[in-house]
Amino acid sequence: MKVVRINDNVSLRYIEMDKLKTTSVSVFIHRPLTDADASYNALLPMVLKSGTELCPDRAAIAKYLDNLYGASMGVATMKCGEDQVMYFDAETISDKYAPEGEPLVADLLRLLMSVLFAPKAAGGAFDEKTTEIEKKNAINKILAFINDKRQYASTRCQQETARGTAFAINRLGDEKRINEITAARLYEYYRSIITSSVIDIYICGSTDIDQAAAAVREYTDKLEFTAAQLPKTDILSRPDGDIHQVKEEMDVAQGKLAMGFITNTRPTDPDYDALVVFNSVFGAGAHSKLFNNVREKLSLAYYAASQLERFKGMIVVNAGIEFENFQKAYDETLVQLEEIRKGNISEHEFTSSKIAIINNYKSFYDDQRAMASTNMMNRVAGNERTVEEMTAAIEKVTVEDVVAVSKKLQLDTSYFLKGKEAE
Repeated sequence: MKVVRINDNVSLRYIEMDKLKTTSVSVFIHRPLTDADASYNALLPMVLKSGTELCPDRAAIAKYLDNLYGASMGVATMKCGEDQVMYFDAETISDKYAPEGEPLVADLLRLLMSVLFAPKAAGGAFDEKTTEIEKKNAINKILAFINDKRQYASTRCQQETARGTAFAINRLGDEKRINEITAARLYEYYRSIITSSVIDIYICGSTDIDQAAAAVREYTDKLEFTAAQLPKTDILSRPDGDIHQVKEEMDVAQGKLAMGFITNTRPTDPDYDALVVFNSVFGAGAHSKLFNNVREKLSLAYYAASQLERFKGMIVVNAGIEFENFQKAYDETLVQLEEIRKGNISEHEFTSSKIAIINNYKSFYDDQRAMASTNMMNRVAGNERTVEEMTAAIEKVTVEDVVAVSKKLQLDTSYFLKGKEAE
């Protein structure tokens, strides 16, 4: 990866990938996750992508992208621990495949930089109609999240496990707060953060990096930036005590069990890769103990899996169950954890886990967006490594390493989403 420092806040990271005929550009704006700002950060990318000085409306943006041989652009909001990330993503064919030798990537970057640094605004406000439309879209995303009960239960368990910390804040914001945002307030907020945030630009594919950097500087050199730092996140740490039990009732036909474990392992710790392998053995795949025992052998769940949240140091087990199977599924999950702690890990479980992780890492070579996101998240975690380095670290993990890291886990939270008529 070649890194070009545009200024104290903005960096351009070029990962050359010749396997595909396209080149992707990913822009990440990092902001501290707070109650006051989360809704603004969720809404802002949606408004910014709707019009710029270069392309004043959606139609003009669509035409610009079409002229780049069908290029695409989208936005999202991510959460990396307590770093709320505004994500701008675009893709075009690589310069070397341009029919007339056009600098397609540089032109795509100009559009993205216009979105970031020269949005359409007048009278100290974004376009009011556009803002209102995007507010409705942002609220619809929140409602869609609530309607996806599997995702909802998992997120609620994460929030309860991280209670008392900023990580518990929803990355999508809050419906009430979004409703209160005006076009003028959103523009004022934009002005306050755009030159005082860390901004990472990743180019994955093939291009002239100096030409790309020049396209970025066309916009950034006109502005005065205030030096910023990446938002910091620390892992959870609590003394052993009673399990935090949470039950919610909704109109659901299937119960959702979620169990939040504190890992006591940072992404920068020497045993972090052992934790990744542990999670795979425990519940991340069809080879795992949760899948083969809780789901297949005992038929206690429609699905049973574990998910590692490395930034905050937690693992969440998720299971879809019949309401009456709550205690059985809960108990069996702890039985399978204890099996790992005893060293009862089969060769198939261990080998399959490592192969699954390594294959996932290697798949990044075929997915430019995943390559950019992974490198960005490693940077936020303070553990910047290449895919080769990540793979080599997994290969070195032993069964004994997995057993040792499993003994650091603490069950902190039990979450149960049940039907209103269930006892």
